[in-house]
Amino acid sequence: MDPSTIEVEVQIDDPFAGQADPDSLERCARATLRHQRVGGPGALTIVVTGDGNVRRLNRAYRGVDATTDVLAFGDAEGDGFVTAPGAPRYLGDVIISLPRAEAQAGCAGHPLEAELQLLTVHGVLHLLGHDHAEPAEKTAMWAAQAEILRALGAPVADPTPEETDTDSHGFHA
Repeated sequence: MDPSTIEVEVQIDDPFAGQADPDSLERCARATLRHQRVGGPGALTIVVTGDGNVRRLNRAYRGVDATTDVLAFGDAEGDGFVTAPGAPRYLGDVIISLPRAEAQAGCAGHPLEAELQLLTVHGVLHLLGHDHAEPAEKTAMWAAQAEILRALGAPVADPTPEETDTDSHGFHA
């Protein structure tokens, strides 16, 4: 499987352009795809935005009127998105709240870039069908997340956040 044949588009809203490194986020997405042995052709999008946009999406698609750190809108089953014949498979969108990432980085004691890396890996794992609703799923997802972040050399103080039992992460398949 060759993740280099998957197009990774990174969009950073103008107010946050200088705070997030699109190349770093793309590397994280590709490392996750490689770790999970996902090849192309395909595509996914990572969007770094503000709390207002994330809250609107969370309300519209999950019925939760609150902001969150990351939302993943994916098609792990292969039956949610309609793809034109011959077009690459669209894996989905990872939407990250930069203000939430910044606050979480401060609480965890690691750099903002490390938190963005963590949220990117977490979101892409969701796109690929991982979840953490059940203890066994959570253990597997957190182990994969930790392996990927370690391989990237991401300076994440704790890639397994304490709040995961009442996790604020959004996921929509």
